[in-house]
Amino acid sequence: MSLTNEQVALIQDSFAKVEPIADKAAEIFYNKLFEFDPYLKPLFKGSMVVQGNKLMKTLKVAIAGLNDLSKIVPVLENLAVKHVSYGARPQDYTTVGNALIFTLKTGLGAEFTPQVKQAWVDLFRLVAQVMKNKHDETIGIR
Repeated sequence: MSLTNEQVALIQDSFAKVEPIADKAAEIFYNKLFEFDPYLKPLFKGSMVVQGNKLMKTLKVAIAGLNDLSKIVPVLENLAVKHVSYGARPQDYTTVGNALIFTLKTGLGAEFTPQVKQAWVDLFRLVAQVMKNKHDETIGIR
């Protein structure tokens, strides 16, 4: 699976619209994430404001690199290894994806069109697959 040029443009454009409310978006994301799965809350140590800043910076870097997905694969794999050490489980990626989609829908309102949603869903499926594969490899499943 890959992203079309149109999908990349939709993702980059929609993220640029969310960036000005990055702090609020991160708050919405984590509130929804913990609502969807309270098990995840204890995995986050320290300030959620700092965590939210890290999330938004990571998203910004990843989204900027969408024109060459091969460049972000090693970054995602390193992130997956870190997530294993934090106690993340493979099923957590679905929860994260759902919280991200909710956050984008909330932040973008009417601009969260079906095309924008599908672009983000396709992106997150790619990201999750790379990270799940590395997760499994790290714990010795593959």
